[in-house]
This record gives sequence, structure tokens and C-alpha cells, in this order.
Amino acid sequence: MAIHVFPLHEGSYSVDSSKKFVPFIPNVHDAKDRPGSIFIHVQPFLVQLNQTLILFDTGLGYCDDNNDLILHNNIKKVGFNPEDVDLVLMSHLHYDHAGGMVHRVGDKIEALSFPNATYVIQRGEWETAFTSESTSYRTQIFDFVQRNAQLHFIEGTGDLTPQIRYELTGAHCPYHQVFLVDDGESKVFYGADVLPEPEQLMRKFIAKYDFDGRKAMELRNTFGQQAAEENWLCLFYHAKNKAIGRVKYQDDTFTVE
Repeated sequence: MAIHVFPLHEGSYSVDSSKKFVPFIPNVHDAKDRPGSIFIHVQPFLVQLNQTLILFDTGLGYCDDNNDLILHNNIKKVGFNPEDVDLVLMSHLHYDHAGGMVHRVGDKIEALSFPNATYVIQRGEWETAFTSESTSYRTQIFDFVQRNAQLHFIEGTGDLTPQIRYELTGAHCPYHQVFLVDDGESKVFYGADVLPEPEQLMRKFIAKYDFDGRKAMELRNTFGQQAAEENWLCLFYHAKNKAIGRVKYQDDTFTVE
């Protein structure tokens, strides 16, 4: 067996109180021109597990000047086609993770981004997406997905396949989940917004944007220690520099290499 990981960097963005994601190119734009903004980096991952092609989250779904999805372009660059994706594993359905479930041109949804894939979602997160008043959820996307996609709802913690385990963590949002891919030789961990970047593991802090910030901090510590003990390859969705790394833990201190 073999696991191959391909980071699919969609871009960097600033977000202010309007909740709009505005492209930010560090060597072109000046952060001082965007007061009150936070800056995030968006990076879904493509994982090849034997003959199965897995996508972890779908990014914002932004297009290039030709109206082609940036995510599609990135998948093609690593030697695959969007139609090849078998599983789309959704950690949760906030817009920066779920916007790319569909291909939008302007305000119109043209098609499913991954027409041959099964979209795997926590049932509680799906129900929350339709009932929440939060602007982090875009029901137009989910309406289209519901009508056109092959959906597979899961609940709690369990095994999707003998090689893919999902764990309901909550913390970032009530039905957030993480995934561990284990082929018997290697282990790949996708912590999504519970473990979004190496810096959050190395700096113990409580994020105000998390549903339960203290729990999220505790989970980062737990997953970090387990990653170090079991030599997990960790995938960091919001990483600025190091999207993939292995965690080391010594003297109550984490490093990522």
C-alpha cells in the first residue's frame, strides 16, 4: 500500500467584518491597506490511497480569469482530473472549506466540482448548515449539492473504510470532524480547523473564533502528542509556510519538521 499527498494551495486572503475573502498576494499587496482584516491561507489536499483519490475539503471555489476553478487547475497540475476524485471528505461546511463543492461563475452555480465523488459529511453539520444564521454557511451551495451530489452522511466517530477513520471533535464548530488515513505503513492526519497550522500547535492559545476555544486548544495538544508518538504526517489547511509536516514533542514543546 502507499499514500501520496498533494497540497492544493488555492491562495491567501484577507477577511474583514464584511466576511468577504479578498485575494491577498504578499509580494504585491500591503497588509496596512486592509485595516481590521485577518489574513488566512487556504489549502485543500488531494490524497491518493492505492486506487482511491481523496479530497480533504474544497476551498473557497474561486476561479481564474478563464472561469476555471483554481482547485481544478491545481489537481490537473499534479496529474489528475477533477472527475477522478472518489471521495470528498468534509471537515465542516464553513465557506472557506466548502465553497469549492460547486463550480460557480459569478453568482451562478454551474455544476458540481467533483461529479463522480461521494461527498462525506457529518449529519449534524449538514443540518446546522441549513438552520444556522451564521454567514459562514452558504445555503445556496448546499441546496445545489443536495439535488445533484452523491451524499454520504456519517455520525459521531467511526471508520469510513478500513483505512479511513473519522472523529467528531466539535470545538471549532459543534460538528467539526478530523480524519486519519492509515494504510498499515503510514498515517496521514487531517485536522482541519482544530489543527489548521503548525503555529497554533506550537503556541498554546484560545482562539476567539472557535465555538469552544479551550476544547480546541486541548485537542491540538492531544493530537500533537499522538502525532509525535505515532509519526503522523500532518496536513495543515491554513498553513502560511509549512503545509505538510511531522510533529516532534520534547520538554512540553512542539516543533514541526
